[in-house]
Amino acid sequence: MEWTTACPDWEARVTQRESLIPFKPLFKAEADSAYDVFGDLRIVDAPGSPMMRDACKEWVADFVRAVFGAYDHESGRRLIREFLLLIAKKNAKSTTAAAIMLTALVRNWRKSAEFLIVAPTLEIANNSYLPAADMVRTSTALSALMHIQPHTRTITHRGTRATLKVVAADNEAVGGKKAVGVLIDELWLFGKRADAENMLREATGGMASRPEGFTIYLSTQSDEPPSGVFRQKLQYARGVRDGRIADKRFLPVLYEFPERMIREDLFRDPANFYVTNPNLGASVDREFLEREFAKAQEAGEQSLRGFFAKNLNVEIGLSLRSDRWAGADHWEASADKTLTFDELIRRCDVVVVGIDGGGLDDLFGLAVIGRERGTRKWLLWCHAWAYRTVLERRKSEAARLRDFVAQGDLTIVDNLGQDISEIVAVVERLNEAGLLPRKHAVGLDPMGIGPLVDALAERGIAGELLVGVPQGWKMVGNIKTTERKLAEGTLVHAAQPLMDWCVGNAKVVPKGNAIAIDKQISGAAKIDPLIASFNAVSLMGMNPDGGSVWEEHGVRSV
Repeated sequence: MEWTTACPDWEARVTQRESLIPFKPLFKAEADSAYDVFGDLRIVDAPGSPMMRDACKEWVADFVRAVFGAYDHESGRRLIREFLLLIAKKNAKSTTAAAIMLTALVRNWRKSAEFLIVAPTLEIANNSYLPAADMVRTSTALSALMHIQPHTRTITHRGTRATLKVVAADNEAVGGKKAVGVLIDELWLFGKRADAENMLREATGGMASRPEGFTIYLSTQSDEPPSGVFRQKLQYARGVRDGRIADKRFLPVLYEFPERMIREDLFRDPANFYVTNPNLGASVDREFLEREFAKAQEAGEQSLRGFFAKNLNVEIGLSLRSDRWAGADHWEASADKTLTFDELIRRCDVVVVGIDGGGLDDLFGLAVIGRERGTRKWLLWCHAWAYRTVLERRKSEAARLRDFVAQGDLTIVDNLGQDISEIVAVVERLNEAGLLPRKHAVGLDPMGIGPLVDALAERGIAGELLVGVPQGWKMVGNIKTTERKLAEGTLVHAAQPLMDWCVGNAKVVPKGNAIAIDKQISGAAKIDPLIASFNAVSLMGMNPDGGSVWEEHGVRSV
């Protein structure tokens, strides 16, 4: 049997209200039988307590039939094992989850099988358990077949002794489970947990010996830039959907706006809210959405981003705070995805370096700003280093930091001195390219790291080549210069997620008649590479001449 879960024409499908599942159920009889069970379940808290078949729109039926229609009864094997449904909030996600897993419990043949709904919190767990329990109570047949155990959020099939248990991952262990079916609710919240990947691996580990098993991931978009296990699964799902990754055992169903609609701001038009809200007119009220949109517009850009993420499934690239740095409003528009360290070297006639680092639980930030030949634009590229202990001391950010490592923007250091030697290597390469100015080449905190200064001096980078850049409120000029260059479009950065995070973390603190961007105020949310950028801005603002440091010492690169 041949099929594909790729859906390369998804942009046309989602805007034309067509199914995002590119195939008919693989086994129609299985799909029909399961949907008969699913459709007879009642939504107790909806007006009139309608059956699922009467209350749900066609997209729900398509998804349910795809899940159960992937099971081959003759071989006892499910041909599609993983599913990811990404959809805006209030589209009956938790109710659908409860009904799917209850249907799986009814249809199951394995004795003492386990089915799990894993939620990140107790409240979210109850969002699935309570509808499932109500579905059993309102059915005479199911009440006779199932035993409800509210104290453990468990429903037990009296015949097979199979169980459906709803687990809150914040206070219950999921290790050692041998589940046949697992539904992970609100995956975006798991993405913020450092231990989420191992936790979900434990929860789904039973699939290895249960060929009929399945895992369903349900999520809305994150209210922050996606991170951790959520980002991993989302990126993988997009790759499968777009045909870049060949995996017909994974079915992505992603209700999100086409890139063109994001680029042209068409997602802001209420007439297009249906794109990521396929339940519009049912569980999602159009008037409510439009009113919430109007309220968010009045509240400002920060509130709007929250509305777009949760109600329209728009991915946030940069978090904005009410006390944010003014340059953050222009940051995303100043990105150049083609800019790399090598490309910066190729395009620039002079380059300066900014460095900022703290203790062993901080990031060590490096910023390189080059002046582009011809346009004279400033091109910014950054990198950071962190000791492995940061992953333990800053567990709230560990998942995101690992993402930065995978993206190539952060290096985890195991041995003292590795970060310094690699920073010196970057400076040396710029020298060899003949791009550092003859003086004021490297800017750093006057209270900087002694071993770094010593290491640079060993390579001939000392004296006038090093500049102590005043910090705190005295940095206000560099901050304002950076803001203005971003707004003008004359400072372009390398579109690095690490820097998006740092810019989103930056909080402005009034200091008398000036302002400061304070690292202490930002706490665990690090900004060191951004401070390094301000240090570099202070040097590039001096309008340095081109020329190699080595030439100053009588050496010319060949």
